[in-house]
Amino acid sequence: MRYNLHPDVEAFSTEIGEALPYDVLQPHQTHTTNVRIVTSRDTSREDLREVDALITPLADFAIAVRTADCVPVLLYDPVQHVCAAVHAGWRGTVGRISQKTIALMAQEFGSRAEDLLAVVGPSIGPNNFQVGEEVVEAFAAAGFPMDLIHTFRGPRREGSMAEGHHIDLWAANHWLLTEAGLLLPNVQVAGVCTYAHADRFYSARHDGNNHSRRIINVIKRKI
Repeated sequence: MRYNLHPDVEAFSTEIGEALPYDVLQPHQTHTTNVRIVTSRDTSREDLREVDALITPLADFAIAVRTADCVPVLLYDPVQHVCAAVHAGWRGTVGRISQKTIALMAQEFGSRAEDLLAVVGPSIGPNNFQVGEEVVEAFAAAGFPMDLIHTFRGPRREGSMAEGHHIDLWAANHWLLTEAGLLLPNVQVAGVCTYAHADRFYSARHDGNNHSRRIINVIKRKI
C-alpha cells in the first residue's frame, strides 16, 4: 500500500509476499515509548534495542517500523525535511508515542506541528479490536476521549469478537496527532483493518501472535 504523503518522500506499507525494494533500518521494538534519532547511515538494528519510533533527517535513507495489527504512524516535515516512523500498539498509543516523537522533532529539528504530514497505516480496526476492561481503563486514565474511541457492545460470547469492549486505535491515534497540533487535512488514515484483510496484511490476532510475520511500514526522503 503506497501513500501520497509528499512528492519528496516515499511512504508505504508492505503487503503479504511483497519484498522491500531497498535496505530499510528497523528497530528492535518492544512496545515502549522510546524514540531514537538516527543521524548516521552506519546505524544498525542492533543499535536500536527497545526503540519503537525513529526520526531521521537523512536523505535517501529509509526507516521503518514493523506491525501486525498495531498502528504504524509515518510522519514527514516538508519544511525541515525530517521523517519519522512510529510503532503504536495499544500500549504505545496510551503512552502517546506519536506525541513524544513530534515533540522530539520540534526540540531537535525545529519542526512545527502545523507543518507535519502524517499517515496512519493498516492496523486492527475498531470492529475487531476487542479488549478487556483493563485496556479500557488504561485509555481512560491516560485522558483519551472515551466517547470517540470506546464502545461496549454487550456481554462477550465465547469465540466471538463482535461483543464486549472495543477500542478504535485509528481514532485514538488521529486524536493524538491533532491534539499535538497537526492540521486535519494533513492527517491521512488508511482505514484498512489488518484482521479483516488478513489475505493482504499480516495480522497477529488472526494468525496467532507467535506465528505472524510483520508488515514493514517505510518512509524515505528522496532528496
